[in-house]
Amino acid sequence: MSAVEFQARVENGAIVVPDEYQKALVEAGLVTVIVLKPSQKKPSRPDIMDDLTKNPIKVDRFLTRTELYDRTP
Repeated sequence: MSAVEFQARVENGAIVVPDEYQKALVEAGLVTVIVLKPSQKKPSRPDIMDDLTKNPIKVDRFLTRTELYDRTP
């Protein structure tokens, strides 16, 4: 068995085989077709809140409002 790879558009539910492969495929009679379609979902970045929920940061005590906003070096 030999493999042929090409990209094709689907038109009205049919895959259009490029001209250079049509004769060889007709002569083969029976072929195996594997269709790979592009993924529709883009990989998303992990959400920091989801990560913190799964892996909370342990602290000894909470900062007061004054300590939180203190800008002195």
